[in-house]
Amino acid sequence: MTAPLWKGALLSGLSIALGLAGGYWYAQQRMDGMPRASVEPGPTPAEREALYWYDPMYPQQKFDKPGRSPFMDMELVPRYAEEGSDTDTATISIDSGLSQNLGLRLAPVTRGRLDSSLEVTGVLALNERDVAVVQARSAGFVERVYARAPGDVLPADAALADLLIPEWAAAQEEFLALKRTGDEVLLAAARQRLRLAGMPQALIRRVERSGKPQAVLTLTSPIGGVLQELDVRTGMTVAAGDTLARINGLGSVWLTLAVPEAEAGATAPGQAVEARLPALPAEVLTGSVDTILPEVDRESRTLRVRVELPNPDGRLRPGMTAHVRLSGATQESALWVPSEAIIRTGRRALVMLAENGGRYRPVEVRLGAENAGRTVIRQGLEEGQQVVASGQFLLDSEASLKGIGTAAAEALVKQAPVELHEAEGQVMAINNAGVSLAHGPFKTLGMPGMTMTFPLADPALMVGVKVGDRVRVAVRQSDAGLVIERLEKLGGQP
Repeated sequence: MTAPLWKGALLSGLSIALGLAGGYWYAQQRMDGMPRASVEPGPTPAEREALYWYDPMYPQQKFDKPGRSPFMDMELVPRYAEEGSDTDTATISIDSGLSQNLGLRLAPVTRGRLDSSLEVTGVLALNERDVAVVQARSAGFVERVYARAPGDVLPADAALADLLIPEWAAAQEEFLALKRTGDEVLLAAARQRLRLAGMPQALIRRVERSGKPQAVLTLTSPIGGVLQELDVRTGMTVAAGDTLARINGLGSVWLTLAVPEAEAGATAPGQAVEARLPALPAEVLTGSVDTILPEVDRESRTLRVRVELPNPDGRLRPGMTAHVRLSGATQESALWVPSEAIIRTGRRALVMLAENGGRYRPVEVRLGAENAGRTVIRQGLEEGQQVVASGQFLLDSEASLKGIGTAAAEALVKQAPVELHEAEGQVMAINNAGVSLAHGPFKTLGMPGMTMTFPLADPALMVGVKVGDRVRVAVRQSDAGLVIERLEKLGGQP
């Protein structure tokens, strides 16, 4: 590059630099001359007071310093003092617009008679009241057995076997001789002797019409049904009174239900029943409770209930299973809420009670029966109150962040009397985990009898108790399951 060109480029660069510097100085002077807006600097995150830190996935666990969550691989989130400065620490407040965005839906606490129903399983069985037995009326010999076998479905009067009865031949000869004399008195006496000998009325009439002895008797099925037993073979000898066949009618069948022991008190004869069979999915069979058996099955702790169903076309076959609904209605008026409004935590049940001004309060409730999406409330609510039926888990999470439902609700739980559930049982084992009991049903829990291990509220409860002892226990529900609060040794042994 020549000297004139180099000097020209240098002068151009200096001119541009001076121009930029001058523009910046002019703009700065203009801004200094303009009035400035008064802006109060807000507190930085470091200046705000953090009450504690928490993991959003486990808000009930609080930490006293920041860091990474031991539950999830994420940073702990601070909870600041101004976020928890509500005047009512037992409630949370949600803006009305936010409530709509969250999809919060309220439902009233209603009082009324609650229809009840119980769904159980059932099995079809033969009607044991519709049974016919075929016996040998006199000693004889089997001359012929017809082509029958157990399990065959027979019509009424179906032939089973031919019996030769020698004793009847002599009695019939005497009867025919008296008939030829024409003495009606003696003939009536002889006819009576034939009946007392065991001859059917139809056979006596056949002898009288034909004038010939009929020593061979054809055994027939008295009723139509399934052949359950056939204890007869060609050439065998039978004695008077021997049972040769057994037939069970199919005109009706029993539907045997297994009702849990806890529901035994709500089951009564005449109760309406609806049954659906997998074999007949398009049909609903209706009936009513016919018989409630007096004993409870010791293994399954269920009550056996019988329902008699008509079977005119024979489609209902013993052994088929059914899904059965026992319907009824409570006569007492009860408070109830939609079942979806209940928040179950394991040890207790909560609902989110809606109050004025968009505020919500967690309330502990005691539950009753549940049916058709509705749950009875025994304690904790009043008629006309509003509870959150949709979106309540979001509110419950926010309540956990504020300590509502943990500190406040736990205090309410401690003030309330602990509900105990009692049962009797036998000590099967004692170990560090607690005591293993083969216990009967806890009726207030709806829990059937079984063998399981329970932790002890106090190890001193087992003093003087050994394996094999009969005891009565009282348990309470906790987050870890059922815990034994009281244990009493019974005098009698099993």
